[in-house]
Amino acid sequence: MQRNIDFQLSRNLRRVGHLDIPGGGQIVVDGDTAYIGHMKPPHGTSILDVSDPAKPRLVASIEPPSPHSHTHKVRVVGDLMITNVEQNDRHFLRQADALPEIRAELAGGLGRAPSPAEVAAEAGVSEDDVATLDAARARGYDEGGFRIFDISDRANPKLITHQKTHGFGVHRFDVDANYAYISTEVDGYIGNILVIYDLADPARPQEVSRWWMPGQHLAGGETPSWRGYKNRLHHALRVGDELWAAVWHAGFRVLDVSDITRPRCVASHDYHPPFPEPTHTVMPLPELIDGRRIAVALDEEHDHRRGNLHGFMWVFDVTDFADIKAISAFDVSEMDSPWSRAPGRFGAHQFREKMDGTLVYATWFSGGLRVVDLADPFQPNEVAHFIPEPLAGEASPQSNDVDVDGRGLIYLLDRDRGLDILEMTRP
Repeated sequence: MQRNIDFQLSRNLRRVGHLDIPGGGQIVVDGDTAYIGHMKPPHGTSILDVSDPAKPRLVASIEPPSPHSHTHKVRVVGDLMITNVEQNDRHFLRQADALPEIRAELAGGLGRAPSPAEVAAEAGVSEDDVATLDAARARGYDEGGFRIFDISDRANPKLITHQKTHGFGVHRFDVDANYAYISTEVDGYIGNILVIYDLADPARPQEVSRWWMPGQHLAGGETPSWRGYKNRLHHALRVGDELWAAVWHAGFRVLDVSDITRPRCVASHDYHPPFPEPTHTVMPLPELIDGRRIAVALDEEHDHRRGNLHGFMWVFDVTDFADIKAISAFDVSEMDSPWSRAPGRFGAHQFREKMDGTLVYATWFSGGLRVVDLADPFQPNEVAHFIPEPLAGEASPQSNDVDVDGRGLIYLLDRDRGLDILEMTRP
């Protein structure tokens, strides 16, 4: 017999505004303006006037360089806007690299050229996919990098430069008034590494340093102890003279950048395995709690297999970098969302990358937004949540990113479609 479950879609949060907009990977709010990096071309970057949160209004939009790129991340500092440029569908298209070897091995065994059907079966894709992958390999990709725009006139952004990097380009990144902390592929390395650029002249970003994990620098004679792209930089966030770097299936690292020309790893913590989902974001709380330094990390729900743990939130005591300890965790039950087993992802993804207290604003894909108080880091306490209903045509909400403006309004961006503007209904 099926149980009737009363799902509470909202607690201590209410919607004050909504915009039906193509899905996005990141939202940043600066004053009365919100910036959205969209997941899929032809949608690139949208700039919204949110001075009236009940009626957010599109004022400008920028397309990616071509249909082969997406620009799903965005940052703003002063009158500069920076977006990534990354190969669209990069994980799928990267399979094209294996096709020549697959064809050669099949030809050796068959004594003839393999048919498209045989190649598809060996590669684990469809025949149509083989044609798509062959076309992508023949076309190549050289747009990866990041773009810098002058947004002194928010309604008329102007491209200053398109800085090329390598491979499928830039994924996530952080910026401040002086530097961009870029996660990108680089020739001679396997997987994304950190490249720091000086932005003193926005028209000519200058590389000042690099950092990578031992094993990534193939051209330097290093050999990875892992297979493929399992361990790599997802992105690094600057906190004072430190960069807090999530390195996917290798946990996280803390880098000392007091000398910006020589990033130096000063802390390392890896909990993979046994935990299956990769480390997406990590950073410390801004103030000590009872004399202890506390950090929070989210593991992204990525390739979840039923029976495995979902991606969830970690709380670490990082007072002593030589003895980092997990002290608690926060999770959302599948029973807490009507869409937890609908098509799409369910577990954790990302939290707001600005810490100004003990509240963590975390997106949980079909679990919506979770506001978690870490005032007692040993007992994370959810103080509010909001699960948007999926828009027409979508199987589930996919809450992807979140930001909070100076008025305390919360901006919840869906990966597939839609933006909600929320406010807390209690202090």
